[in-house]
Amino acid sequence: MNYDFTTVLDRAGHDCLAADRIPFPDAAVDPGFDPIPMWIADMSFPTAPPILEAIRARMEQPHFGYFTQPKSCYDAIIDWQRTRNGVEGLEPKHIGYENGVLGGLSSALQAFTAPGEKVLLHSPTYVGFTHTLEDTGRTAVHSPLVRDGDGIWRMDYEDMDRRLREHGIHFAIFCSPHNPCGRVWERREIERAMEVYAANDCVVISDEIWSDIIMPGHRHIPTQSVSADARARTVALYAPSKTFSLAGLVGSYDIVYSDYLRARLHRMAAVTHYNEPNILSVHALIGAYRDSGDWADQMVRVIDENLGYACDYIKTHFPGVSVMRPQGTYMLFLDCGGWCRTHGVTIRELLARGVRCGVIWQNGEDFFLPDSIRMNLALPKARLVEAMDRLRKYAFC
Repeated sequence: MNYDFTTVLDRAGHDCLAADRIPFPDAAVDPGFDPIPMWIADMSFPTAPPILEAIRARMEQPHFGYFTQPKSCYDAIIDWQRTRNGVEGLEPKHIGYENGVLGGLSSALQAFTAPGEKVLLHSPTYVGFTHTLEDTGRTAVHSPLVRDGDGIWRMDYEDMDRRLREHGIHFAIFCSPHNPCGRVWERREIERAMEVYAANDCVVISDEIWSDIIMPGHRHIPTQSVSADARARTVALYAPSKTFSLAGLVGSYDIVYSDYLRARLHRMAAVTHYNEPNILSVHALIGAYRDSGDWADQMVRVIDENLGYACDYIKTHFPGVSVMRPQGTYMLFLDCGGWCRTHGVTIRELLARGVRCGVIWQNGEDFFLPDSIRMNLALPKARLVEAMDRLRKYAFC
């Protein structure tokens, strides 16, 4: 079956943060331009039909009272992880509900660290991690990713180890695939990172929410799969929300093999008294994981085409802008430092230029890389072509 990735949805005024908000209080879209939302990480594609069918089927039952997580939900997760990621030995007892990946991170921070403690993570750093650390009173210590001679983002293992030792850190956040850089880590890279974490006795939170959006030629390696030690010290966080644009339904899940880590994590999640799933979210997950694999495969091919188009266009038309073609995710992370210096334009001025011509993108400085911009390419190609044309004429000029 061929699915619809070309219809331009009018999401404005229909409960859509991406379309209803401009994340720049001092910038507005000029008359004559319609907004093209390319900032927050959700898709501008129609929802996968099997998900809608699963929700409709549940709505035929005229009751929405208290419930327990159905076995079919656990079966769907286990089957999806086995089919997509080669995970074996996963049991229902290893799976827990989380009220969003950041909710899971918050619970883990409170279960395994104390206020004021330092946490290691890589920079550029997903802004959600930053806010969660700040909100729970923890302090981020950033180990910068570095670009090799081919422009590929790499981990600096010596820097990671030094910072862990210097600051006495025993809790680390690992993002795989990496947001916002788009790296899909290779097995040897994950193995080396986990060796560093093990040498410093770290509990590791592995955010794998992007694990289904992997470009051709790359493969997601679950962090817990690289060694027995990694399996024992890692809390992995997953969700269908990025793959299927279900953030508005809320809901994710953790996979924790260690009895000790799982007991601590789930106890902290339980004491909030709000970490419970929504019945429609549960059936959306089942519809996604049970019946929407073909949709996800087609979506990845559409994203890959968009990434190729955008990267080629930027290389041709925006000299001084550096970008690694993402190996995973649908986010593009632009280093605009060279262009800004050459043209005497600040990154905020460049961002405002984009907004004025209707391209609503995101300030990459919030991710701890100066002079950078993050862009969401999960939209119909016709809108991407229009956005790039506008940027050439009105922003990078």
